[in-house]
Amino acid sequence: MAEKKTNEISFEEKIKKLESIVSELESGEVNLDDAIDKYTEAMKLSKECSDKLNEVSDKVNKILNSKGELEDFEVSE
Repeated sequence: MAEKKTNEISFEEKIKKLESIVSELESGEVNLDDAIDKYTEAMKLSKECSDKLNEVSDKVNKILNSKGELEDFEVSE
């Protein structure tokens, strides 16, 4: 298993942080400057999570062939 960088947080932690930011922004009790900073952070987290999901999706859609090589997974009818 690949080691993650010490300053990199997990996908699950990013989702929790994103949910927390959304809750704070929805409360309406954040001043404008803080809201802009939180929105910017939320957009960054959202992109990182989306990129990770796309990466994982690409991996899941591949299968090992008999030669031990990865190839695209296709269902033939």
